Amino acid sequence: MFEKYFDELNIGERWNSRGRTITEADLVLFSAFSGDWYPLHTDKEWAAQTSFGQRIAHGMLVLSVAMGLLDMVPGPIVAFYGIERVRFISPTYIGDTLYAEVEVTGKEGKDAERGVAGFKIKVKSKTNEIKAVMDIKILMKKNQND
Repeated sequence: MFEKYFDELNIGERWNSRGRTITEADLVLFSAFSGDWYPLHTDKEWAAQTSFGQRIAHGMLVLSVAMGLLDMVPGPIVAFYGIERVRFISPTYIGDTLYAEVEVTGKEGKDAERGVAGFKIKVKSKTNEIKAVMDIKILMKKNQND
């Protein structure tokens, strides 16, 4: 749906992304990239002693994966505009397959050529467990062919 232009979106419109499974390599690579080596993500024995009982994915990794699942395409998309009201509802474990449930929640014109569209994103597992929720805004082009 991110192939649509700003003026082609309808508030209340919904769709789901494809899925992606979180792997141990994801946790290790994200730790290396971000510098976040907190033991809840990287130390199997330490994490086993926590209330989670095992390692969990970094919250920012979950958000990054969710954004990547949105398949934003050149053309209608100008730029990512912002993120608000992020909440991590339940832990994401190695082996969880995630997808993004997307809903158009708002539209605000910026000028004759662009607008900002708002979206509610629910990051869910394939078992429909909500992992995280967030509101994002995307700067988008208007369809100039009308």
